[in-house]
Amino acid sequence: MWSLRPAEPDDAAAIAAIWHAGWADGHLGHVPGELVAHRQADHFARLAEGRIAHTTVATSSADVIGFVTVVGDEVEQVYVAAAARGSGVAAALLAHAESVVAERADVVWLAVVAGNARARRFYERCGWHDAGSITYLAEIDGGRFEVPCRRYERRVRAV
Repeated sequence: MWSLRPAEPDDAAAIAAIWHAGWADGHLGHVPGELVAHRQADHFARLAEGRIAHTTVATSSADVIGFVTVVGDEVEQVYVAAAARGSGVAAALLAHAESVVAERADVVWLAVVAGNARARRFYERCGWHDAGSITYLAEIDGGRFEVPCRRYERRVRAV
């Protein structure tokens, strides 16, 4: 069984490892090579450390098996370790993110590269819809990199 809890600084290495592996699964072949060059393990380690305050982790026993990061009204990251995929962890993390955003906004959104069909199917099964194309500014060391993406949204609060 697994549970959700706020991330702690000691979780950063596990978050970075899951993020690095998951990012490769969903992005390689779907983003420009110039971005791939920035996506090394040490880059994810730095990113994870800086996002602890905005991150919730899923744990099984003492092991981190997934995480979600919410910044403002954006689900910035949601990743699950390959061994935990299909367990319901991703849906629980996404639902948690939706509840966090519902406290401050009507609509939650995220960016997903168009070629990441597995992620897009997952979001659609969870009630999200493709709201159109966007250029996402992915963080890289020393700046931002423009990535063509799809914007997915879900209304989380009635208006």
